[in-house]
Amino acid sequence: MQKIIAEAGITSRRKAEDLIQEGRVSVDGRTITKLGTLADLEKNKIRVSGKLITGNKEKIYILLNKPQNYITSLDDPQDRPKVIDLLKKVHVRVFPVGRLDFDAEGLLLLTNDGELAQRLLHPSFSVPRIYLVKVKGAPDIMTIKNLRTGIHLADGITFPAKVVLVGKTKNNSWVRVTVFEGRNKLIKRMFSAVGHPVLKLKRITFGPFSLGNLKPGDYVVLPSGEVKKLLNELLKQKTKPTKRWEKK
Repeated sequence: MQKIIAEAGITSRRKAEDLIQEGRVSVDGRTITKLGTLADLEKNKIRVSGKLITGNKEKIYILLNKPQNYITSLDDPQDRPKVIDLLKKVHVRVFPVGRLDFDAEGLLLLTNDGELAQRLLHPSFSVPRIYLVKVKGAPDIMTIKNLRTGIHLADGITFPAKVVLVGKTKNNSWVRVTVFEGRNKLIKRMFSAVGHPVLKLKRITFGPFSLGNLKPGDYVVLPSGEVKKLLNELLKQKTKPTKRWEKK
């Protein structure tokens, strides 16, 4: 069932699993909560949050430079500005691959290709994400070494990260950080744990995709063939971190 939902362009397979377990999916009027339930989109009426879904053969890939103070969720009870509102000329339903915090900015990929989203987000692929981070104060050599080897957080030790100090101001510093996992608010929690709260956060690459010179709020529609080629090359070259995420 989660594969059907993802391939229909509703959301990623991981999020589809959440929708199923939350009781928001039905097949022929019967609510489904068990993962792995089988169905046929051509034979069964499948609804997500009450809306009938159909197959979507046209795959679309959008690279957006998310501005600050936009939310990546498709729905928001607080009625804050949504990234989906920036896609004025896109008439195909898409969803964000992963998330960026409300006050963060930078590269955000949106698509209706649930399988591609699954491959980019699944922890087993360890897809790199690179950020430029402005932090309070100046991390010393030992702090940077600790960030590189792994930080103890409430939900486990972080994967080893690539951390490079790239600049300083009078009271703050700019750091380039590469992480290989997509835990919620990961960068902010890492730097908070070492005593250097994040003041500004910008994602500049995600896997094979780079922000380039795209201005905040602007987006480009990527050629589908090129996207799949880039992803295949990434998966051939993938390397896993040397330390696994351990829950304590």
